[in-house]
Amino acid sequence: MNVIKNYNTLKLFGLAALVLVLAIVSLFIGVKNISPLQVLNWNKQEVMLLTISRFPRTIALVITGVGMSICGLIMQQITQNKFVSPTTSGSLDAAKLGILTTLIVIPQEQALVKLIVSFLVTFSASLLFIKIINNLKHKSIVFVPIVGLLFGGIINSITSFFAYKFNIVQDVGATRDMSGSWLMGDFSGILQGNYEAVYLCLPAVVITYVYASKFTVIGMGKEVSLNLGLNYSSVLNIGLLCVSLTISAIVVTVGIIPFLGLVIPNIISHFKGDNLKATLPYTALFGAAFLLVCDIIGRLIIFPFEVPIGLMIGLVGGFSFLILLIKKQ
Repeated sequence: MNVIKNYNTLKLFGLAALVLVLAIVSLFIGVKNISPLQVLNWNKQEVMLLTISRFPRTIALVITGVGMSICGLIMQQITQNKFVSPTTSGSLDAAKLGILTTLIVIPQEQALVKLIVSFLVTFSASLLFIKIINNLKHKSIVFVPIVGLLFGGIINSITSFFAYKFNIVQDVGATRDMSGSWLMGDFSGILQGNYEAVYLCLPAVVITYVYASKFTVIGMGKEVSLNLGLNYSSVLNIGLLCVSLTISAIVVTVGIIPFLGLVIPNIISHFKGDNLKATLPYTALFGAAFLLVCDIIGRLIIFPFEVPIGLMIGLVGGFSFLILLIKKQ
């Protein structure tokens, strides 16, 4: 038993070391060449570039990878379906609708107001999605995410309609004072002072770890949870609150990151099982490493330009989702 425990600890340290190495590599990739030697010599220009741009971008990448992966894990536990994630449950589309609402009603407000409105809309949409799937007679592993994609498509259509109606189609990509797109995830505009909202993902991660055992129990179904003396509705709402807060913070800050919350938890559960408390650290670290790798590739593939991270994750995640569907069939 001690050997297995030590082996698992070693693997966690290995993943953490991988994330650290990738984060360091990310710091020194960009149009402006920076060498570690220049930083060690406290070259003022290079240190300023790292502080204002590179460090915020890398931190945002790590937190986003952790947050989106854990959101997918929670959604899969709550719905008892491995193919449900923020991408396939309408949560990301609801976050976009929340941001559009602020652009229409209170266009001059800061990112914090956008985040609050986006959070409220996302949480409401998540509750509605759970209610819809609870009323389904046939809950096959493929049918539920299809319903979620349809639900997200309806929300997205509403967003597009009002954007067209209020003649802000050209502006719906704007967050962070008109300097970024929430339709396609992109970290290129991340600078000191406009990324701090992603730190709100960290309390949600802590709450998820504290409630991990309870999320595992509700993953067994409502009747089992009630028989074990668990307040099913309260735990469900806490899970959805964590997911909604994380998604809103990420969408407002960097935009849409599709499929990350779907692919990463499935890969980890394939090797580590379905005990959420045991798989949570692996999911968080692997999600951060995966996002860092995709970002590094996107920055190098057409250097000195870069491919938006949302496109990279969409390509890799969409292809992986098809493979998962085929394997389940």
